[in-house]
Amino acid sequence: MLLNGSLLDMSKPLVMGILNITPDSFHDGGRYSSKESIAQRAKQIKDEGASIIDVGAYSTRPGAEEITEEEELNRLLPALEIVQNAVPGFPISIDTFRSNVVKSVVKHCGGVVVNDISGGELDTDMPLVVGELKLPYICMHMRGTPQTMQQYCNYNHLINDIIDYFSFKIRAFRQAGIHDIICDPGFGFSKTVDQNFELLRKLEYLKLLDVPIMVGVSRKSMIWKTLQIEPSQALNGTTALNMIALQKGATMLRVHDVREAVEAVTLFEKV
Repeated sequence: MLLNGSLLDMSKPLVMGILNITPDSFHDGGRYSSKESIAQRAKQIKDEGASIIDVGAYSTRPGAEEITEEEELNRLLPALEIVQNAVPGFPISIDTFRSNVVKSVVKHCGGVVVNDISGGELDTDMPLVVGELKLPYICMHMRGTPQTMQQYCNYNHLINDIIDYFSFKIRAFRQAGIHDIICDPGFGFSKTVDQNFELLRKLEYLKLLDVPIMVGVSRKSMIWKTLQIEPSQALNGTTALNMIALQKGATMLRVHDVREAVEAVTLFEKV
């Protein structure tokens, strides 16, 4: 994957560290609100072995409050400046579905990876903007919006429907000029707990898409609801499912707990 003229090696699984600067994210909302805490978190993600930092200014947990584009940028741009000063040159991803946010970020901060939970569904200008700016793009599978997605969990055939969705999207993104595409099947988005486990069980079928696959199960409800615990207690379950995801072909793990995920990748590679 090419980013700012540098090649991000994806020949082995990578770890993406999450930096949420939102007040209402399900696990770490409000934890990173000061300059010092954001800088410290960015350094931690790098030092613990991640390959990229994913910065999010809009909470996408089920039922999350919608915020304006202006508010998202007011949170995101200062945070990105802090991150770039804390870990100069380190690869950055922005978790946004708004093309104008992407334009503003590139103007002020340079090239980033775009991590779009909607795959261009919530902003139809997104593919063209990303293609014109020559940015890598992560397309996630979701139905509806973060506010309504759990109303859209009915599928004819879960895996077939997801593969059809991505096949269509990949063709459209290629036509828009996007060269580096990663697909995220969207654990927890428009899917029940049982559907999440079905998706994980059959994850290897996504290899048919012939693009890297990102998996984000970190501390999600499929873990803590199944184990009847709190998200704060879901690290062990996260590690267990991350290893299964790696065995089934995941190319990137998006996580809150970087060190543990990097250790899982190291052991997986050793096996």
